[in-house]
Amino acid sequence: MTILRSVSAASLLLLSACVSSGEPTTTGPAFLEELPEGLAEAAAPGQNLAAVIIEPNDGCYWYQHAGVVETTFLPLRTNDGRPICSRPRE
Repeated sequence: MTILRSVSAASLLLLSACVSSGEPTTTGPAFLEELPEGLAEAAAPGQNLAAVIIEPNDGCYWYQHAGVVETTFLPLRTNDGRPICSRPRE
């Protein structure tokens, strides 16, 4: 019984260590209430401008994309595919 508990505990620890989505690190979406001037014009069409956040790690804008299978965050991009950021990239 002790071995079974140890194996179960170890399995839970290993599984919890694997949870990484690669998405913005927010505890809950704090969507921008108002987009900065020019952001809507710079963004390519088809992106959800009603649910935009700034990712603190890179300073770029990300939008919430509701796909067929899941809802996730994607970088907000210009018509030519460049990410839109609030500060220069390092």
